[in-house]
Amino acid sequence: MEPAFRALADPTRRQILDRLFERDGQTLAELERGFPMTRFGVMKHLRVLEAAGLVVTRKVGREKFHYLNPVPIREIHDRWTSKFAAGASAALLQLRSTLEREKGRNEMEDKPAHVFVLFIRATPDRVWEAITTSDFTLRYYYSSTVESDWSAGSPYVYKIQGEPAIVGEVLESDPPRRLVSTFDARWDEEVAPDAPSRITWEIEPAGDGLSKLTVIHDGFGAETATYRSIGSGMPFILSGLKTLLETGDPLLKEPQHQNA
Repeated sequence: MEPAFRALADPTRRQILDRLFERDGQTLAELERGFPMTRFGVMKHLRVLEAAGLVVTRKVGREKFHYLNPVPIREIHDRWTSKFAAGASAALLQLRSTLEREKGRNEMEDKPAHVFVLFIRATPDRVWEAITTSDFTLRYYYSSTVESDWSAGSPYVYKIQGEPAIVGEVLESDPPRRLVSTFDARWDEEVAPDAPSRITWEIEPAGDGLSKLTVIHDGFGAETATYRSIGSGMPFILSGLKTLLETGDPLLKEPQHQNA
């Protein structure tokens, strides 16, 4: 966690994260506006944030877009916040996000909407198993089961207490490296009307027994209820996945009820 603390210590880097929180997926040219420094200076701060895992980048055509990766911050939060306070904190953060993001963004059409990156001390095969089997998802994915044969063209469904929470179709399957599927949220009345989006899981060996997991959730036509829920819920899910694989214990001992 030391790289994240060092990166967050600088006010300019915190301002960059604030700007990405306000509007994710910005180019260097967009980010440098408003900072009283050279383009090279902003680039140096972005490199520190990328090294700490707080910012990730994706290339779309000739453009390089920068995304806030909240997973390291969530890990810091989970380490020092008790399980009794975590639910209330998550709810307040989601409320703040909803109030600050007043309108949907149509400029997300050609670039990913959410990008999350983390390193897990586990093999790619083990990470794939954790993503695709109920033995694992019950312990980190809001107490849900998952059913599919995970071949291209097959359906899948996450269920909570026997009721469908997420349904979709597998678009690409290359175990244990890449899994792409549609994502149709059904867990409550707010997200149910939203059109299906798309989620991509990319797993890469990272040396020394580590795997790099990148999760890309895109295909949103606007800032929908599903989009907002993914932004607040997926960091919790990924932190739980990492904790479970590395320690054998779930992040929270109590049953989970929120969804994403």
